[in-house]
Amino acid sequence: MKNLLKIAFVSGLMLSLGSCSEDLLDNSGVSGTSQPTQLLTSDQLSEAAETNTDIPAAFINGLYAQMIQFGSGGTTGHDDFGHKAYDVFGDMLSGDMALSVSTYGWYRASITEFQAPLDFTFGDNRQVWRYYYRIIRSANTVIENLGGNSAVPTVDENKYAMGQAKAMRAHSYFYLAQYFQKEYNASEAILPLYTEPINQNLPKSTAEAVYNLMEQDLTDAIALLDGFNRSAKNQVNQDVAKGILAFVLGAKGGRDIDVANLTQEVINSGNYTMLGAGDVTNCFCDVNSPSWMWGIDITENNGLGLVSWWGQIDAWSYSYAWAGDYKVIDANLFAAIPSTDARKAQFFNNPSNGRHLQPLFKFYASSQIGGTSTTVTADYVYMRIEEMYLLNAEANARAGFEGPARTSLKALLDQRVPSSVYVDALSGQALQDEIYLQTRIELWGEGKSFLAMKRNKATTVRGANHLSYVGDPIPYNDERMQFEIPQDEIQNNPFIGSQNQ
Repeated sequence: MKNLLKIAFVSGLMLSLGSCSEDLLDNSGVSGTSQPTQLLTSDQLSEAAETNTDIPAAFINGLYAQMIQFGSGGTTGHDDFGHKAYDVFGDMLSGDMALSVSTYGWYRASITEFQAPLDFTFGDNRQVWRYYYRIIRSANTVIENLGGNSAVPTVDENKYAMGQAKAMRAHSYFYLAQYFQKEYNASEAILPLYTEPINQNLPKSTAEAVYNLMEQDLTDAIALLDGFNRSAKNQVNQDVAKGILAFVLGAKGGRDIDVANLTQEVINSGNYTMLGAGDVTNCFCDVNSPSWMWGIDITENNGLGLVSWWGQIDAWSYSYAWAGDYKVIDANLFAAIPSTDARKAQFFNNPSNGRHLQPLFKFYASSQIGGTSTTVTADYVYMRIEEMYLLNAEANARAGFEGPARTSLKALLDQRVPSSVYVDALSGQALQDEIYLQTRIELWGEGKSFLAMKRNKATTVRGANHLSYVGDPIPYNDERMQFEIPQDEIQNNPFIGSQNQ
């Protein structure tokens, strides 16, 4: 376990710090590292499918490794470190995460000032696009070499590998759809839909086709992963696949009963336990937490340091958040947290200090501001059981089943506030608004604010601690809430170029 003692912050601490021509679907090495396709060939995978060796599992583990890899978005930028990099993008675009001090400039112009979503030539567009399509290509390679999209392997290990690959393909298409479409419109052409590891250009498919593939992949994954006992939480199991499918259907809309049923199944599994009030200030850095459904145990062997999620967000790490790029909770959102709520204490509350509203007691990877090492060993969280309770409450409320919605919401709040009885008086839009607020509070900094904003069709208003656009109402389907298909994809893919004209 990596539980750390809660540490008192010393006010006024003085700190200092020294000092496209590639194929977007390419899996070649980046920054001296190797991708799974460099380690394994299609012939090896095909042979493994027939001989029941562990090569498919090794390839899947390589796919997961890309989720934390520096440069996996095709750049050398310090905001390019795998899936959690785009959690930061989403949290900042939604406005729930504010950049309150900017010394080194990361995220300032392109994300917090919306230059990337408004200009397809900005590299952040390509970075998001390239990362998720790399995962898709790796997943497609596994699927093809285990028999193809319609195959059901007979060997359990291969069946489980197929299930994980399909879930990861759906997960990547989900994030692409969230970032590259303003809101679900079935007939809108949004993304090229690759289901095989081919080296050719494809036109954009409709949102309906993309979401249909995601739903089919995840339905298949849930069946294929039945009986799978994973060896580590970085692997997608059946519960995680159900959680991803719930997010997909929630984003699409019109499937609230299915979302409620999926999340209830995960809750009823008994495999996870919500954090208690005393645990919400306990670092969020240990994959062994009983509330974590999906995450990764980061070790020294992973070689993470400054260029990582911790290196951008956590002031207790050797990080930009220590040295001068402060990421804090939006002032309006913080003000909405009651003083009796245990989660209020996650944020440093001292308006006279520059670190005001940093998450100093939610995320902390060492016992010292600035860190005790340049090597990151704190873990990454991808999904928690609390998300299932909140999504269950949201779906039930939207479907008109307000009793079950209140039950799920109160189950969470009973672990956070002295009394949740006020929820009994909420109904209609007031109940939905409260669920949305609690989702933003509970999951702050975990990459879920953008997704919740889109599902709830919300308009956000930035608080006074942002450096730009303070007080401006920004609706969920604003141009600034959607990345642009990157310049080199438009130039190199004749189908995309003609579709964009």
